[in-house]
Parts: sequence; C-alpha cells; structure tokens
Amino acid sequence: MKTRSLLSHAILLCSLVLVLNTSITASALTWQDKTSTIKVPDAEAKAAKAVEAAKDVDAKFAAAEVFLKKYPTSKARPQVAGYIANLVYGVTEPNQRLALAQKYLALFTEPTEATMGRPALIDSYVLLKRYDEAFDNGATYLASNPEEVQILVLLAVTGAELVRNQNGKYIKPSRQYGAKAIELIEADKKPVSMDSESWVKQKARLPELYQQMGVLALVEQNTPEAEANLEKAAKLKPGDPFNYAMLGAITNNNYQTLALNVRSMPDSKSKDEMVQKANTLLDKVIEQYARAVALSTGKPEYQTLHDQVLLDLTAYYKYRHKNSDEGMQKYIDGFKLP
Repeated sequence: MKTRSLLSHAILLCSLVLVLNTSITASALTWQDKTSTIKVPDAEAKAAKAVEAAKDVDAKFAAAEVFLKKYPTSKARPQVAGYIANLVYGVTEPNQRLALAQKYLALFTEPTEATMGRPALIDSYVLLKRYDEAFDNGATYLASNPEEVQILVLLAVTGAELVRNQNGKYIKPSRQYGAKAIELIEADKKPVSMDSESWVKQKARLPELYQQMGVLALVEQNTPEAEANLEKAAKLKPGDPFNYAMLGAITNNNYQTLALNVRSMPDSKSKDEMVQKANTLLDKVIEQYARAVALSTGKPEYQTLHDQVLLDLTAYYKYRHKNSDEGMQKYIDGFKLP
C-alpha cells in the first residue's frame, strides 16, 4: 500500500513539471568541412556544387539524386550526403522533417550515410508522438551504433516523459539507454561524428539524465536506486526544485512506513528510539520540501509543483512546531540560492 502511495505521489509530482526538450541536433559534417580537401573531376565537382546552388530543399534533393545517378562512387558523395542530412536536421516542423528523413534514407543507402540520417527519422517519430516507431527504429540503430549518445539521451528522456503521462511501456529500454548515456558522458567519450560544441551540450544534460533515471527507477519500485540518482541530479544541478520534491516524496514514504510501525508498538525504550528515528526522518522531509519550495518560488513553470509541495510542507512543519508555522518562511528562505 505504501509503495503504491509513493508511486502515485511521485507520478503526480512528475505531471506538475513542464515537458522536457527532447529534440536532437545534427551531428553530421557540414558541407564546408571537407570540400576544399577533396580532389574530384571537374564534372563531378560541378554536379556536387549544383546541389548546394539549388534554390530550395526539393530542388537540392533533386540535384542530389542526379549526382548519385551519374557519380555513385564519387569521392564527393560523403560531402553531398552530409550537406543533405544537415538540411533535414534544419527543418523544425516534425512532419516535414520525417518526410525528408525518409526521402534521404531512400536516396543515400550507404551504411555511413544512413548513420547520418536515421537520427532525424527517430527524432521525428518522437516529436510526432509515434513512440512505437521511435523506439523500434532506435533499437535497430543503436544495435549498430551503441555509443550514439544523442539517440541514447533522446530515448531515455522520452521514456521518462512517457512515465510522467502514466505510460510505462518503454521503462526498461529507457533505463538501459540512460545508463549507457551517463556512462559515456562521465567517461567524456565524445562520438567521432560529433563536434565539440554539440558534445558540451550533451554533457550539460547529465543532471537531467540522472533525474530521469531516478523517475524511471522509482516507477519500477527500485527506491534506493531512485534516491541515489536524484541525489546525484541535485548535486549536479542544485537549483532544480523537482529533485528535492521527489527526494522528499521518497523520504516521506519511509517516514510514513516507520510511523505506522511505531503506532503499533507498546510503550518501551525501543518505541522511544523509533519515535526519535521517525522524527529525524520527518525533519529530513521538511528540509527537502523546503528546498523544493524555495527553489520553485517565483518560477511560473514550477508554480503548480510549488503549491502542491507547500501544502505538505506546511502540515509537517506545524506538526513539528506545536501547530504553528511561525518561522517557516524564514526557514524556506534559507534554502534560496543567491
């Protein structure tokens, strides 16, 4: 019963936070990266440059198709593929990006070319909420590219986002992907295809990854792992109130379980010790909730979370202070960051 209560409360807190940004960016080489170092016959170079010179995306795809038919083994082919792939990533409307990604993969069929383009396909499926296709394509892609960190992060965060909407279908693969992404980021193992700027952005998502792994572990009823992940997330990003709200929910569940046991014990020294232990846990709940309230104050995106946690905090604070909330606001203010 207590576990279900914890899960219900955790999912409620999850639902009070805004949806995360799951979209990915291109990691393919840009057109300008290599063209100046490749020597190809003039006719091939002219056909390749015609792709760049075409007036719009459809015309560029048409020019690329002409190039491939005439010069399928050209040394300029990788650069043409990279240029077209970046066009696909540059399209932000999900349906258009999906259509272009499918068109790209039908046109550029070499393994390395598919590696450049398939992430856009997977990303499009996620943006369109076609999750079965996203995870099916993601599993196939990662089987051949197990260290493609952008896809690992994308699917891990997407799985956690689905949990926020009470859809746990992809918990297990999402946890696996998240753990692998964390491993790669902490080892500073940048993919060869990724530029330094993109890698810095991926590493900055480490706190978010730990947070989402905490959510997924909690829903799988692995409370110790959830708590460990959320504590790491809080340490890496101390200004995020959600981590403390979730940690408070876990500690609160432990307190409620202990308090229930204490009530059934006869008066004794052992009971007195257990009461003290329960009060210590409750004080920890109060601290974690106070941090969440302090860090969410004045932030519109966290207003609903703030209000929900404040209700519980007030009740517990008054219980520990003779039914008075005197001093509570000062206590909360002490956890505000500069």
